[in-house]
Amino acid sequence: MGSKAKALLLVLFVALLCWRVGLALLQPSGPGAADPAQLLGTRAQRELSLQVRLLEDPRGSADAQRCRALGQIERPTSIQGRIELNVSPCQPLQAGWLVEASGVLSRPQSAPHPLLAGPAERLARQGVWSQLRVSQVQVLARPQAPVAELRRRIATRLQQQAGPVNGGVLSALVLGSAVVPLPDAVRQSFRAAGLSHALAASGFHLSVLLGAVLVVGRRLARPPRLALAAAAMLLFLLLAGPQPSVLRAVGMGAIALLLLEGGRRSRPLLVLLITASALLLWRPDWLLDVGFQLSVAATAGLILTARPLEQALASHGPRWLAAAVAVPLAAMVWTLPLQLLHFGVVPLYAVPANLLAAPLLTPLTLASMALALVAVLLPAGLPLLLPPVAALAALLVQITQWMAALPMAQWQLGRPEPLLVLLLAGASAALALPRVPGRWRWAAGGALLLVAAVHLGALRADQLLLVHQQRGLQASDLLVARHQGRAALISKRADRASCLQAARLAQGLGIQRFDWALLLDPIAPEEPSCWQRQAGLVQPSEAQSAPLLPGQRLVSPGLEATPLAVEAQAFALRIGDRHWLLLPDRQSLWAWQQGAGEPPSPASWQGLWLGFKPSASERRQLDAVGQGALQRWFSGSAARRRWRGWWASGPSGSLLWSGGGTRQLAGG
Repeated sequence: MGSKAKALLLVLFVALLCWRVGLALLQPSGPGAADPAQLLGTRAQRELSLQVRLLEDPRGSADAQRCRALGQIERPTSIQGRIELNVSPCQPLQAGWLVEASGVLSRPQSAPHPLLAGPAERLARQGVWSQLRVSQVQVLARPQAPVAELRRRIATRLQQQAGPVNGGVLSALVLGSAVVPLPDAVRQSFRAAGLSHALAASGFHLSVLLGAVLVVGRRLARPPRLALAAAAMLLFLLLAGPQPSVLRAVGMGAIALLLLEGGRRSRPLLVLLITASALLLWRPDWLLDVGFQLSVAATAGLILTARPLEQALASHGPRWLAAAVAVPLAAMVWTLPLQLLHFGVVPLYAVPANLLAAPLLTPLTLASMALALVAVLLPAGLPLLLPPVAALAALLVQITQWMAALPMAQWQLGRPEPLLVLLLAGASAALALPRVPGRWRWAAGGALLLVAAVHLGALRADQLLLVHQQRGLQASDLLVARHQGRAALISKRADRASCLQAARLAQGLGIQRFDWALLLDPIAPEEPSCWQRQAGLVQPSEAQSAPLLPGQRLVSPGLEATPLAVEAQAFALRIGDRHWLLLPDRQSLWAWQQGAGEPPSPASWQGLWLGFKPSASERRQLDAVGQGALQRWFSGSAARRRWRGWWASGPSGSLLWSGGGTRQLAGG
């Protein structure tokens, strides 16, 4: 084939890829005509009974009292599509089983803020638009699901013999953490140490498996050797599941193996581009999948940057150390923009953690795969072979916990604006790629300084953020006040869910710790330790200690909360030289109107917030308060998006005030 024909094919392929991806991103997705979500119409919920084929083993919550699982609807035949079952209390169901589930059908709730993960966004990525809160479930059939049963048997036997932590790590090295029930504390420590990739099924695990298989089959002829490698890749795919990162690794491994066995030199970057493009042609929505993005970026970093970086480091130190540092450093540089975009944190000790863990990962992965084979074929031999491998797993866990416990292990820089992330990615690539002209490197350095200055300015700005979410009959409100890099928190509820949301907001906003937290819930916190981890000072509810009284204050530099009434929760909040009036309920509004407190001068007010939807008469009374520039917020929905002079959060949404005024970040 001539060069012109190759160029034409390349242009056609790129055009087809852009068309597919663009169509997937621009075309609004939603439930089909026969989807169960259409049964709701304008109603919020409906009682329903369905026959559902479970597509996965139920995943339990942190307290193991509730679990959820995706299912394919089989009866009635007039309804088609997938649905998520929420079962409480959790029951021992398995993938492949046919169940009859009765309960309340509803649409999944959207995230109240872009930094918070909501069920609606999570399920939409899987093509699911409804949830069934199950009140009664009956198993109708228990057909065999060989692959799911194989995964379950491996994970169960390893965890029974080595314990939930060490056995869970060994299972994840074989199956991937996406299909293994690991303790949440273990996942968090691996994430904080920058070692999440060790437990996620990836190209590293496949390369270890293929290397071992090719060594075993090196004396075989080419056809059986290729068949053995293909069987290993197929087994890896079946056990880890068809995740985007797994398919990327298998695709690259298959292409590279065929090229090498055919006597042709493999070009890793071209192989990566072909594999990623083919996957996006098949599933263009994977372009927005975080796992796919991180997998491709890390692989590109290893291909383009690891070798030149190793050579540069070797000129200043031992070659073995240069090789050990270059790989995690290259992957970290290339994935840094994505980590900031999606999580707002950087694992500060990722490179030293990988240096310490690297000598353990290859032998542990090989040993775990061998133990998985023993667990399936000869389970009686597992107690004899497992102890030394479990000891290595325990050492890996200990190293991870040590690194995760270091100060600022997860450096919370906050999530920058997408334009800043794009500029950061371009600058990082210019600095990391070899043979980039010097003038472009200087420009990249200037771009990095610009990104840092703009983002730092955003972190130090005066802001007030309201996050409102309706949970059944109860509402949850979080207010985050920021001044010159410091922050304080006011929460209407003290439950665990609100605390976890506050932690996610802090991470995404780049807040290391709140100066103080004011809990307005009359019920004592479910987990006081959770709130104590979030703030230096926690002022709890009346059930825990005496409430704040007029004349008392919660104060830190530039941030201050002052109660205005004895019998109600009316507060004045100061952010810098601006004041907000906070009235969480009608009792606090009535108490304030009766002059129970002395608020700041109306001329210094920036706004007021009501934790409820005001009536028409209440709005008229409050419209006379302050000046025309006063920001008037309330939690809840209005008949229109915004009443004259009022901003509504919506049933699940958020509002942000900064120097530029009020913005509605999310809502519905």
